[in-house]
Amino acid sequence: MNFLRGVMGGQSAGPQHTEIETIQKLCDRVASSTLLDDRRNAVRALKSLSKKYRLEVGIQAMEHLIHVLQTDRSDSEIIGYALDTLYNIISNDEEEEVEENSTRQSGDLGSQFTEIFIKQQENVTLLLSLLEEFDFHVRWPGVKLLTSLLKQLGPQVQQIILVSPMGVSRLMDLLADSREVIRNDGVLLLQALTRSNGAIQKIVAFENAFERLLDIITEEGNSDGGIVVEDCLILLQNLLKNNNSNQNFFKEGSYIQRMKPWFHVGDENSGWSAQKVTNLHVMLQLVRVLVSPTNPPGATSSCQKAMFQCGLLQQLCTILMATGVPADILTETINTVSEVIRGYQVNQDYFASVNAPSNPPRPAIVVLLMSMVNERQPFVLRCAVLYCFQCFLYKNQKGQGEIVSTLLPSTIDATGNSVSAGQLLCGGLFSTDSLSNWCAAVALAHALQENAVQKEQLLRVQLATSIGNPPVSLLQQCTNILSQGSKIQTRVGLLMLLCTWLSNCPIAVTHFLHNSANVPFLTGQIAENLGEEEQLVQGLCALLLGISIYFNDNSLESYMKEKLKQLIEKRIGKENFIEKLGFISKHELYSRASQKPQPNFPSPEYMIFDHEFTKLVKELEGVITKAIYKSSEEDKKEEEVKKTLEQHDSIVTHYKNMIREQDLQLEELKQQISTLKCQNEQLQTAVTQQVSQIQQHKDQYNLLKVQLGKDNQHQGSYSDGTQVNGIQPEEIGRLREEIEELKSNQELLQSQLAEKDSLIENLKSSQASPGTNEQSSATASARDSEQIAELKQELATLKSQLNSQSVEITKLQTEKQELLQKTETFAKSAAAPGESGAGMTAKATDGDGRLSVLLQDMNDLKNEIKALSEERTAIKEQLDASNSTIAILQNEKNKLEMDITDSKKEQDDLLVLLADQDQKIFSLKNKLKELGHPVEEEDELESGDQDDEEDEDEDDGKDQGRI
Repeated sequence: MNFLRGVMGGQSAGPQHTEIETIQKLCDRVASSTLLDDRRNAVRALKSLSKKYRLEVGIQAMEHLIHVLQTDRSDSEIIGYALDTLYNIISNDEEEEVEENSTRQSGDLGSQFTEIFIKQQENVTLLLSLLEEFDFHVRWPGVKLLTSLLKQLGPQVQQIILVSPMGVSRLMDLLADSREVIRNDGVLLLQALTRSNGAIQKIVAFENAFERLLDIITEEGNSDGGIVVEDCLILLQNLLKNNNSNQNFFKEGSYIQRMKPWFHVGDENSGWSAQKVTNLHVMLQLVRVLVSPTNPPGATSSCQKAMFQCGLLQQLCTILMATGVPADILTETINTVSEVIRGYQVNQDYFASVNAPSNPPRPAIVVLLMSMVNERQPFVLRCAVLYCFQCFLYKNQKGQGEIVSTLLPSTIDATGNSVSAGQLLCGGLFSTDSLSNWCAAVALAHALQENAVQKEQLLRVQLATSIGNPPVSLLQQCTNILSQGSKIQTRVGLLMLLCTWLSNCPIAVTHFLHNSANVPFLTGQIAENLGEEEQLVQGLCALLLGISIYFNDNSLESYMKEKLKQLIEKRIGKENFIEKLGFISKHELYSRASQKPQPNFPSPEYMIFDHEFTKLVKELEGVITKAIYKSSEEDKKEEEVKKTLEQHDSIVTHYKNMIREQDLQLEELKQQISTLKCQNEQLQTAVTQQVSQIQQHKDQYNLLKVQLGKDNQHQGSYSDGTQVNGIQPEEIGRLREEIEELKSNQELLQSQLAEKDSLIENLKSSQASPGTNEQSSATASARDSEQIAELKQELATLKSQLNSQSVEITKLQTEKQELLQKTETFAKSAAAPGESGAGMTAKATDGDGRLSVLLQDMNDLKNEIKALSEERTAIKEQLDASNSTIAILQNEKNKLEMDITDSKKEQDDLLVLLADQDQKIFSLKNKLKELGHPVEEEDELESGDQDDEEDEDEDDGKDQGRI
């Protein structure tokens, strides 16, 4: 306050004494008057004086005005006057102050008054509460005052608003105000509030700011709207720039799709107003914020994907190829498309398919490259096209191959009707314009970036320099131009191209060294003492020579690594060589180019370094320095290490492939296990159904047998021949039924054996995979023992069933013997004398027929019994195999139990050691207590806090008694 009074007293043209007295009287009326009308009139008078006598009103009236805001909230008119007066005091938006000194003094006053106002944080909180009033005369001046406070001392006011309850939420309500002037000023207030404050940006975003701002932009007419659209876009930029959380929220909320209508520019004759150009410029910048190379790669790629899917990229490419677009919008659109496609293969492929609306249609890349190598085009446009080409080739080996293929002899159009991208690059590389040389060299270097295949392919390119002379390679032509002493920009571009081409490509190094003039040229350039302008070229020549050494495969005997090192030591000197190499990274333009991928230069002479090339220099500078100082023995050792590392990598890849195959096999086995389980369940249900059916058949058979026995008793009065003939077919039918029953039982046994085999296989697989710890092995062994017990029980039931089957087979054999005896007796009785005539002949004929039928049936029965016995032996063999498998599983179970017991013993030993350690710690603590050292014990503190406090009280009492 004293400082401000000093400023007032030191003014040369200060106010008259009467005005000062008037302000003092008005302040007294505001402070002491009991009538509201008097106070209101006094505040209105202060408002009218506050613009002209800003300093005096601020010094004397600020405290009274704040008191009015606190006490007179019921009267909106006096509150509005007070807010307007405070705004006039704090704000620097006075049109009268034109001179520089007065403007500076005004800025100082604004910041000083703002500091006084926010010194009490309750003043800002009071202002936030006033903004909840719907009255226009209160809300609008409150918005303007808070905006002015944020402009003066933004970080301090932001912090106060951030800690005040519901502070940001109250300000967000301004966007929903139906009065446009308050809504528009609310947007400006939120701009100042969200500037450089990530916490407030997140709160504003989650208060549904994106939805409200996009609605306002749509209502105002998108790009055709006024300055309100621009303000909303700037606020969106504040919320999204360098804020990954808000960017992700914007993408997940499907707000990218709502950006597409912004870029419907209409027909080319509709006209471009200055505000529309500004709006579109900010809209394009907002798209670039979402796909900036500085964002996390995952977030950028997801936004790029959304922009392609909603058609935003297609809309931008339409503007790119349209006519009548202003130059600055076209340049910014090229930059925006560049970052939308950068590093995302789908977008890069789409951009490669875009054609310009010409006749015949040409690819958009070719049209853009024509602008890049045309020296009559604006400089910023050429830089934007170069950036677009770089982004198209970034991590795009397919696109790199397509560009290089346009230079190869097999793909060049012989008719010459169309110009390819490669031809344009070569034309720019060898033109008379140094900027075109640099741009074409950098563009071609990006076609080779991290792509050894294309580096080798580019070696095949041949150029016809003049009629009658043989063609020369592109590599040779670059070195020829380099040695002719052209402009520095051209030489730097060619050297960057050669360094990128030769790095990580021994074949290209061999081609470069094969020309005997290249190495002497480089050593001559490095060894000369030239001016500061040529030092950069010397450093790049040193880098190129170092690459020729480091990536040399020693295939040329005259230019082996060791010989090149000796040449450097004799003609240049190792220290001098390293010093010249260091000129690159020390250059001021090097650090500027290394910051951002976009080539952004104020003028063409600053266009020296490429961003990706700075990465290459940083990567190679250290290894080249080490390679120069290394001896031949160390080189050999390094090569051996490289070979061993390559072998190790091959082994690792081999094992990785094996692991993948095993994973696939495991997946297949898991699927097979699941299918087998399903089949097992189905078979079990089928077995239960068959068992019930067999039981029903057995019951029916027993009933029939009882009925047949009764019939045999009633037929006892017949002769022996008739009894034999009556019983024989029934017994044969019974035998057939029993045989069918045996077959069904055999099928049941086979199905059960198949199930047990699958269980055994599952047990084997579970035993083959080792357990990870004692607990898993214990559970596995318990599970195996249960399954083994179940298998044993089921095998016992199978054996009992087989025994019953064998008993039934023996019974059938005895019945067969009885039948044979009966047939023999029947034959004898049929041949006995005592019967005569036609009756005997008929009986004999009938007996022979029946006997033949019985013999045939008996043969069939013999064959079936033989087959059953063979199947029985096969079942016994399967049972023996399953018994051996059970024995193996039992042995493995015993091994697992042994491991478990060992682990338990180890745990017991560890527990004993821990107990001994605790005992030692306890004894040591007791010794420390005896020696008088304080020892804190957590157990004692937790268990005996009250005892310790009582002991301390007793000790204090004793000490006082002694005193």
